[in-house]
Amino acid sequence: MFIIDAHLDLSMNAMEWNRDIRLNVETLRLLEKGMTDKPDRERATVSLPDLRKGNIGIVVATQIARFVKPGTLIPGWNSPQQAWAQTQGQLAWYREMEALGEMKQITNKKTLQEHLTLWNDDKPNDKKAIGYILSLEGADSIVDISYLERAYNDGLRAIGPAHYGPGRYANGTDSTGRMKQNGIELLKEMERLNIILDATHLCDDAFWQAMDVFNGPIWASHNNCRALVNHNRQYDDEQIKRLIAKGSVIGGALDAWMMVPNWVRGESTPLGMQCNLEVAFKHMDHICQLAGNANHIGIGSDLDGAFGTEQTPYDLNTIADLQKLVMIFRNNGYSEVDLKKIFHQNWIDFLMKHWD
Repeated sequence: MFIIDAHLDLSMNAMEWNRDIRLNVETLRLLEKGMTDKPDRERATVSLPDLRKGNIGIVVATQIARFVKPGTLIPGWNSPQQAWAQTQGQLAWYREMEALGEMKQITNKKTLQEHLTLWNDDKPNDKKAIGYILSLEGADSIVDISYLERAYNDGLRAIGPAHYGPGRYANGTDSTGRMKQNGIELLKEMERLNIILDATHLCDDAFWQAMDVFNGPIWASHNNCRALVNHNRQYDDEQIKRLIAKGSVIGGALDAWMMVPNWVRGESTPLGMQCNLEVAFKHMDHICQLAGNANHIGIGSDLDGAFGTEQTPYDLNTIADLQKLVMIFRNNGYSEVDLKKIFHQNWIDFLMKHWD
């Protein structure tokens, strides 16, 4: 099955984790043997070769750099300008991958169709570039609204205004409060440029405000269900229904604490909590039941989003194992037409509807 993954922090892994993800996962783990500076050392799941192995030919790839006030416990950069510069370093890495033929930026219908043709030519994937759609996770690095058009011209096609905690434009996970004027201005400029609003991480107050204010395309790249894991990081059923009404696609995420209740970071284990890919299916199936169809879900794995196999389904070794989810959906009665929708076509249809 051809797969699109709508949320991967590839440049963060390259620039902050210092992983050369042109190497396969097994090699990355060997190179990190004995390292302890990050909790997921020796436990990587994502690399470009493993994406190819899993027939994952298109990803939504992020830039990410949070601004934090001095003394804040959440890690980040001490000024918006530093955060912007970090995202530009990440952009430079994507450009280097393009120069090497490892990746290919997708920005419009034409480049999307060309890349789909490449990946469906029945030839081996070994030498194929991974197509990427550039997304910004958290808008704190947008120094002011004038920077947004610069970012768009560099290929940015989706923005999640918030990440964790209070943000410069919107409040995110574990925080509350509506957007102020600059947040509304950000949404209006995104709408003008036809940049996709990624509703992921918006706190409840900002979520409902954005649903009322923003008239452009909306998706949720990596979100699970509050009905199954009661935490503000997830969406409740009313939020999911609003996204469905907006024509959104919601990507199922594979971070264990978002999948099973009562996860304790640093203590719980995937096996001990019985966190497997069947659990991911349950979250995605819940959205299908609310929608009455399979038209609004996809994959947004968030794998190696600052966690590794210590916090992923125990039956997933590398990202190539996303193929196991295809069989799980099939075994649970989903048709072949629905499987194609879930694993790629919903994202494709969304982009073909909203892009020029």
